[in-house]
Amino acid sequence: MILTINGKEHEVDVDPSTPLLWVIREQCGLTGTKFGCGIGQCGACTVIMEGNAIRSCLTPLHTSIDKEITTIEGIASGTKMHALQKAWIEEQVPQCGYCQSGQLMSALALLTDNPAPNDDDIDNAMSGNICRCGTYSRIRKGIKKAAIELASTPTLKTENHG
Repeated sequence: MILTINGKEHEVDVDPSTPLLWVIREQCGLTGTKFGCGIGQCGACTVIMEGNAIRSCLTPLHTSIDKEITTIEGIASGTKMHALQKAWIEEQVPQCGYCQSGQLMSALALLTDNPAPNDDDIDNAMSGNICRCGTYSRIRKGIKKAAIELASTPTLKTENHG
């Protein structure tokens, strides 16, 4: 089977019912996507498939064939960070950092659908991503900062898969 992840094809030979998370991590070597709960509750495994934030721990491989998948490794453009990544650093969003790849992917899906979200939009879009360190106010600030940068630099959005 061929998976398209971050614009690159990966040939995998695994059981079609294997969760996408494990294929991404173990077969494709992209370990930025994290295992958290394994039941789709925490959001650590969030990736974007066909423009939608999904829980890769619950997504069987066979549903991912012929679909464009973006992981945390795919949001930068070469060495140029995505506006969200820059905002995350500037706002010191991560504390332990474990949930952050999933947080960033959910934030990217939000900004793709809604380039100027308000607090309620952000809270609703991010409610499925748990941060045990409780950096939710910094996450909100990071999303708003990235939204402003993306609005002022439209090419960033298309250059960085977002």
